[in-house]
Amino acid sequence: MSRFVLVVTHTGREDALLASQEVCSQLVEAGITPVMTAEELSDTIAFSSSHVAPNSAVAKIVELGVGAQLEDLEVVMVLGGDGTILKAAEVVRDAATPLLGINLGHVGFLAESERDGLRDAVHRVVEKDYLVKQRLALDVRVFVHGAEVFRTWALNEATVEKSARERMLEVVVEIDKRPLSSFGCDGIVMSTPTGSTAYSFSAGGPIVWPSVEALMLVPLSAHALFARPLVISPNSLLAVEVMQRSAGSGVLWCDGRRSYEMPPGARVEVRRSDIPVQLARFRQGPFTDRLVRKFSLPVSGWRGPDSGSN
Repeated sequence: MSRFVLVVTHTGREDALLASQEVCSQLVEAGITPVMTAEELSDTIAFSSSHVAPNSAVAKIVELGVGAQLEDLEVVMVLGGDGTILKAAEVVRDAATPLLGINLGHVGFLAESERDGLRDAVHRVVEKDYLVKQRLALDVRVFVHGAEVFRTWALNEATVEKSARERMLEVVVEIDKRPLSSFGCDGIVMSTPTGSTAYSFSAGGPIVWPSVEALMLVPLSAHALFARPLVISPNSLLAVEVMQRSAGSGVLWCDGRRSYEMPPGARVEVRRSDIPVQLARFRQGPFTDRLVRKFSLPVSGWRGPDSGSN
């Protein structure tokens, strides 16, 4: 029975294209068919053709939706940073295929391996030697005059931001259909635990361990006495309304990839999605170690618990 692995990369970077060709070569050698989206396959073919010795494995890549369908994929190998992983999550959203990130960017918090571990990562995929972890995702809906006009999802966060730099956004925040507070701000971040190390972190929100099921709400530059980051039940309904008196309109962004304009009176509702995102992992190490590694936190001098103490 044929095996198919989707390869997603940042085709605007030469190092990413070279890495994707290396991955495809190893997959083909192992009898696995590499798959790419039509756009990335076109870029990969063009890149390979521009070299004196084109990569022969490129001819074995099949196009997603033509040579292989979403339901045929067993895993997605993502070569790039967190932005590329979010792009890949969008591609396979309807199939919930596990995502395995190989970091070619900077922090790469969602990635499981680094560039120097690429060959081992392919070997682990070939042997199916990985764990699959579920990550909470968000269901996001926009309403105008009471009617739903837009629906999407997010892995990291959904943000409502002001659309004009010179104008503050006036919003009212609601939790579980009860008003909490209204204020002027630059925006509101509604985050998952996975997104707590992304935009929410930059905005001063708490870092939440992935094993903790919760939603976060973090105001951006709010003009209010009560504008603290909130950690909320994963079963709660979060809502942000752009107030009619707001001088400017807002824009909803989900994972920085999908957007929708929010005029005064528009409302966004965010709740836990019924469909989690699947991440492939090689190890079950403590999240603390991932924080230390990804943020290069100083831990020199730590001696650990004194096993000889009474």
